[in-house]
Amino acid sequence: MTDATARKRGRPRRTESDAVGTRDRILDAARQQFSESGFEKTSVRAIAKAAGVDAALVHHYFGTKDQVFEAAVEVAFAPAVKVRDAVLEGPLDKAGERMTRTIFGLWENPVTRKPLLAIVRSAVNNEAAAAVFRRLISTQLLRRIAGELDAPDAELRAELAAAQLVGVAMMRYVIKIEPVASADLEEIIARVAPVVQGHLTNP
Repeated sequence: MTDATARKRGRPRRTESDAVGTRDRILDAARQQFSESGFEKTSVRAIAKAAGVDAALVHHYFGTKDQVFEAAVEVAFAPAVKVRDAVLEGPLDKAGERMTRTIFGLWENPVTRKPLLAIVRSAVNNEAAAAVFRRLISTQLLRRIAGELDAPDAELRAELAAAQLVGVAMMRYVIKIEPVASADLEEIIARVAPVVQGHLTNP
């Protein structure tokens, strides 16, 4: 019996592309579950069911639920790097508007809004999820922005600027408090950007 015949009769060999496709499917399912149910109510079994795989396969690729969440968040957080780039590429006296416009642009886009909702809802309700979110925000965003600010309290400035935007985003996109929720985006940017700029560069 040849090797080819043995493979036909036995279990099909998984290729690298199969593995990548499975991982991506699990991550997509994880983001969906975390977005809809939050961290606490999402289980590895629920993620596996949504992905159409066995729960053991989720553990094989990612480990614990915390690790699945971290992997899903890192992928979902990738677009936020644009915020850092928007602040760093251009005159510092216009960084507040660029930062504001970029962050709200992520929330306005349905493709990026859904994973952001998953991150925020989970971080609010669970300390393990919050720790992952803090680490990503700190290392990939705030510290790099602070490094461009010529001030002794640069990290505090960057954090306050981010806090301003997160607060407005929570009211507009998560809690949906009126009239902020339905206000024209350009009006929101015009009102919020100067405050963000003040945190970044005002004496």
